Amino acid sequence: MSIPTKKTEKREQISFRIASSEKKRIERLARALNRNKTFVFKEAISHYLDINEWQIAGIQEGLENLEHGRVVSQEEIEEEWRRKSEGSVD
Repeated sequence: MSIPTKKTEKREQISFRIASSEKKRIERLARALNRNKTFVFKEAISHYLDINEWQIAGIQEGLENLEHGRVVSQEEIEEEWRRKSEGSVD
């Protein structure tokens, strides 16, 4: 079984309502990028999903670590930051 690539992946249409001020912002951005509104929407949704999926995965990993007792104390973290900052150029 192969995973569809973006070019061959089936496209579906969705519709939703947004504030007219947001629509105008999207239109301005599309003009500034010399792109269409669909491009702006797809990019915005893709970035939103990437960020939130990454964040949720990190939270779930942290909860699993906690559940299995893989934790670090506040003091250990502060010591690690101290060691790292001693070698900085600042």
